[in-house]
Amino acid sequence: MASKTFSLCFTLLMICSPLFLLPSDAARIHLGLHGRRNNHHHRHHVSSPPTTTTNTPPSPPPMSGDRATNHCSYDAIYNFGDSISDTGNLIREGPAGAFSPFAHLPYGETYFNKATGRCSNGLLMIDFLAEKVGLPMLNPYLDKSASFNQGVNFAVAGSTAMETERLMDKRILSPVTNSSLLVQFDWFKDHLRYICSTDAECANKLRKAIFMVGETGGNDINYALLQGKTIAEAQSLVHDIVNNIIKVALRLIDLGATKLVVPGNFPIGCFPIYLDAFENSLTFDENSCLKELNELAMYQNQYLQRALQQLREEKPDVVILYADYYKAFQHVFNNASQLGFDEITKETACCGAGGNYHFTLARMCGTDEAGVCSNPNQFISWDGIHPTQAAYQRMAEWLIKDLSVFHCTA
Repeated sequence: MASKTFSLCFTLLMICSPLFLLPSDAARIHLGLHGRRNNHHHRHHVSSPPTTTTNTPPSPPPMSGDRATNHCSYDAIYNFGDSISDTGNLIREGPAGAFSPFAHLPYGETYFNKATGRCSNGLLMIDFLAEKVGLPMLNPYLDKSASFNQGVNFAVAGSTAMETERLMDKRILSPVTNSSLLVQFDWFKDHLRYICSTDAECANKLRKAIFMVGETGGNDINYALLQGKTIAEAQSLVHDIVNNIIKVALRLIDLGATKLVVPGNFPIGCFPIYLDAFENSLTFDENSCLKELNELAMYQNQYLQRALQQLREEKPDVVILYADYYKAFQHVFNNASQLGFDEITKETACCGAGGNYHFTLARMCGTDEAGVCSNPNQFISWDGIHPTQAAYQRMAEWLIKDLSVFHCTA
């Protein structure tokens, strides 16, 4: 079974380099769990993606509540992570990224009218958070022609918190990139050489910045589960995942960082890719999400929060905040209709085709067979794997209220 799964991984990587890999039937059975089938039927309204382009992107859609302000005293944001916040590193890293679906329409269609490497139809949470503190959107580190005067985005779609070699030791393939969290931190150290010349100068610059350390670690879990590991085996990765997050946080603090935001994982059992993969083998909860997978995400988040609390005690002069992506997503998912989303399609992908959730591996978003919904703003999931711009915006609004670093005053 293992060799079959790994052959599937390599085949898929060569075809379209997706971030997640659906398991074989044997891998689904290997989870050792049984549940009821979800018999929900969903409406799918599809249309062709737009092909127009524009040189100047429109202004970001307004967020509810306070508008963006320049009253924050931050000079920069430095972001680390994966596809939840990558603004274009993967598509510049090599051929796999350049030929991935994220390098082409319909990705980016809603806001940019072109693909930018963001794994959504438009803006991401990091874009809205930057806007809130009066900073421009973060340019990807691998765009060497970009300006990095007010921050850098080191996140790479498909990356992991654990080193890829460490995952391979556990027979888990990271099929998209080797640019794990520690590699991204090395990029950051290289960047420092260009913006400051002494430790004191660097510390002064970093003191005025926000550091987003994640979301990261989600792909470690995803790759394990979708390559046939049991939930218990996936859970066993959490210790190493959190250790690497704390390791990078400590190194940033040692360099002078004073404000860190560390996100947790989403309720992955509500995502179409998992709903499609495990609808016949796992248990559904009252929200039609997969109970065991959400419990796994909660375990990961609780482990991370305990580690962050210990770090706060060791570094009392540093602001270390946990960004609760789990609750932010739950807020959107559980209040879908009130927030402008279609309640009937909240479990389905806007872009895709087939299955109960408008998602199948053979017809993922970006393939010729995939269709795009007529109004992405009514969908929570963009491609079955990543949220839509509208969902990211609502989650960002929730996080801004919850995180003190974004409570800016005149």
